[in-house]
Amino acid sequence: MDFIKIAALLAVALILTATITTETAVAQGASAPAYPCQEQGKFAEFDFWVGDWEVHVANGKLAGHNRIESAQKGCVLLENWTSTNGGNGMSINYVDKTTDEWVQIWNSEGGSQINIRGGLTDEGMLLVGTIHYVGNGTTAPFRGLWALMPDGRVRQFFEQSNDDGETWVPWFEGFYTRTDGGE
Repeated sequence: MDFIKIAALLAVALILTATITTETAVAQGASAPAYPCQEQGKFAEFDFWVGDWEVHVANGKLAGHNRIESAQKGCVLLENWTSTNGGNGMSINYVDKTTDEWVQIWNSEGGSQINIRGGLTDEGMLLVGTIHYVGNGTTAPFRGLWALMPDGRVRQFFEQSNDDGETWVPWFEGFYTRTDGGE
């Protein structure tokens, strides 16, 4: 083999090694930002819900208090709900980057489990999926819409279908008013 062929083979080997090394470094996050969720606008789409809130139903009656906080450097929102009758529940909300959808996983002490996903629409944050009732083992289609209102409140509207999505009935409607003085 002459010198030019050997040099060409070495050059190809070096290029392949550099490419593989670069791809491996990127895959391992070597060049990724330390807190990528803070740098991607998708993770801020639900920030209008972050805060400490009093939640009232449509007739103005206090339903409970809710605290929504950003955690893990902006990668998740954590919800902690306490109703006026003493019930409570919590959710974790995050962007599933494999589908680029927002996800909410909710569990309450009363045994309701909500698993919904979706994203920001012209009407607000719309998430669709299922609700499961641990007590009786039933599962039904479920959806929620969070909308920022012009006065700074947030409207949360949940609906359940009892006929596989043909029709929807209101499950909960709450109007969030800040108690933390936030934006």
